[in-house]
Amino acid sequence: MNTSTPQLELYWLGGSPHAWRVMLALEAKRLPYVSHLLEVSRGDLKTEDYLRLNPRGKVPTLRHGNLVLAESLAIMEYLDEAFPAVPLYGRTAHERAHTRRLVSEGFSYFADPVLRIIAPIYFGKAAERAADIRESIPKAHAELERQEAALGNAAWFGKDAIGAADVALYPFVKSLLRAAGKEGAAEFELGLLPFESRYPRLAAWMDRVESSPGYERTYPPNWGAPPKVQRREEAAQAV
Repeated sequence: MNTSTPQLELYWLGGSPHAWRVMLALEAKRLPYVSHLLEVSRGDLKTEDYLRLNPRGKVPTLRHGNLVLAESLAIMEYLDEAFPAVPLYGRTAHERAHTRRLVSEGFSYFADPVLRIIAPIYFGKAAERAADIRESIPKAHAELERQEAALGNAAWFGKDAIGAADVALYPFVKSLLRAAGKEGAAEFELGLLPFESRYPRLAAWMDRVESSPGYERTYPPNWGAPPKVQRREEAAQAV
C-alpha cells in the first residue's frame, strides 16, 4: 500500500477466536495493520470511544479510513474484496462457493459447541455447566470428523494455499485443544488428546497453520509462547 492509502486498524482481545481469525487473514494476505490489543479487565470494551466503534462492545472491530466494520466473517470478506491480490476465498465462483460453505458450516455447527465447552472451562464454571459441556462434546466431534474428511489429503481446506476456511476454523480448533489441557477439563471425557491420534489430518494441518508466515504475531499474548517457540525450547532442553 502507498502512503496515501488509509491504514488498517484492528481492535482485538487475546484468545478471542473471532478476532484471531481476522489476524490470521491479515497475515495470510500480507497486509500491514495497526494493532489495538484491548483488555477486558481494564474495561476497554465498555469505554465510550470503543462503543462508538462497536456498540455491541465485542471484538474484532476493523477500521479502514472512514469504514468501521465489526463481525469477523464480514471483516474477512471485506479484506478479500478490498485487497484481492492474495485471495482467501478463491479465484473462481466454484472455489468461492466451496470456501463459503466450509466457513458457513464452521459458523453454524462448530463454533457454538466449541464455545459452550471452552468458556466454562476457561472461566472456572465447568462444574455448574457440566451438563451443557457434556451435551456439546459429541457435537464438536461430529464437526471435527467432517473437517477431517473434508480436508482429505490436501494441505489446506483451500487445497493449494491457506485460505478463508483455514483461518476461520483454526482458532476454534486450537481453543478447544487448549481447553482440553486445562485442569477443569479432567472430569470430562473430551476425547481430544492426543489430537494427532484421533484426527491426524487436522493435526498436520494445524502444524502447517502454525508454520505459516506471521503466525507468531497472531498468537494470544496471554497464552505464553507460540507452539513453534515451545517446540524449539523443548528441543533445546532435550539436548
